[in-house]
Amino acid sequence: MIEAEAALRALMLRALKGDTRAYADLLAQLTRHLRAYYGRRLSAAPEDAEDLVQETLIAMHRRRDSYDPNQPLTAWVYAIARYRLIDHYRRSKVRATVPLEDAGALFAADEVEPAMARRDVSRLLDRLPAARAALIRATKIEGLTNAEAGEAVGLSEGAVKVNVHRGLKALSMKPRADAGGEAGE
Repeated sequence: MIEAEAALRALMLRALKGDTRAYADLLAQLTRHLRAYYGRRLSAAPEDAEDLVQETLIAMHRRRDSYDPNQPLTAWVYAIARYRLIDHYRRSKVRATVPLEDAGALFAADEVEPAMARRDVSRLLDRLPAARAALIRATKIEGLTNAEAGEAVGLSEGAVKVNVHRGLKALSMKPRADAGGEAGE
């Protein structure tokens, strides 16, 4: 999913600079994602799902200037989609009900939460010096060993371990410091 996010984000950035081909590719790819998203939630009314795909793409087009290029694109798109779905439920005064044995399909492979989590992790790591954040991404998110991450940036395995530890400790202290507490408490 990280590769898909990067590809979609790259298309969006090119589209924002006026690349119409990139924009057409972006819309085509997002259409597939949105059809799956709405299809799982509106299986009883596929025509509504298609309408919501179009509404979401139009809303995304109208609000494209509000996209923050430093944030994941999918979180932004799925937030728009979620609001469109809520508006649809309100307009139609529908309460979604499914048999209990089918309820798992509604929650399977939901892209919204992972995308929002990636955005939140990215925001947290942006608080750290770039080199330290890169080491945390490499070891804790991408799964490289300390030795592999160190080799990539020219540090010893021990130096990577220390930098990752200090970075994680700094992140754990940030909420306390932001809330008015002392970092050393």
